[in-house]
Amino acid sequence: MNTEALLSAAPWDQAAFGMPAWELRHYSPAALALADQTPGLQTIKVDPLADKQALQRHGFYYTDTLLETRARPDQLRPLTIPPGLSVRRDFDAAQALAICHGAFVHGRFHRDFQIAPDAANLRYDNWLKQLIASGQVFGLYADATLAGFIGYHGDLLVLHAVASQFRGRGLSKYWWRLVIDNLLAEGCTQIRSSISAANLAVLNLYASLGFSFHHPQDIYHRIVK
Repeated sequence: MNTEALLSAAPWDQAAFGMPAWELRHYSPAALALADQTPGLQTIKVDPLADKQALQRHGFYYTDTLLETRARPDQLRPLTIPPGLSVRRDFDAAQALAICHGAFVHGRFHRDFQIAPDAANLRYDNWLKQLIASGQVFGLYADATLAGFIGYHGDLLVLHAVASQFRGRGLSKYWWRLVIDNLLAEGCTQIRSSISAANLAVLNLYASLGFSFHHPQDIYHRIVK
């Protein structure tokens, strides 16, 4: 197995954290041995029931558990959108970035004690900038006010946040449904996402829309100097 099959570069992480960044593609002695010789921030995703002894011996530490979620059109629950709520692809990028900055405290980078909060914020800010540049973001509107955003790749919702003043009001499910309906109308046959198990608000949001959950993965990090 070649080197790239065992260890792949993570350029967006490198840009935010100022060090090489890698993802181990396999949980195997060969991948761990190669990673031991490779400086930088390293990530590995493993089945929650996998034996973690080798990870601990090599200095990896737990940061998060991700759950995959998906729904087909027939799984979505009926929902009536209240007046005044809409989604648009044209929005003020600076306003979206202001909502993004600091919004992802449940993410693995904020939960990693070796990564500074400012660097973790930069990682998500850079991701949103990339999505905006690619035209892969919906702005979420309450009347004329930008209330949040949802970024996507194909049928996968990848980055989303709602401004603090609009949280806890039961509005998110309507914005999510509007984005979902747009993507289905554009040809997607299902909608998928990946969610931190620690983010109960978002887990409950997807469950309320009719999504089911699959394929949990524990995420471990380490920094090799």
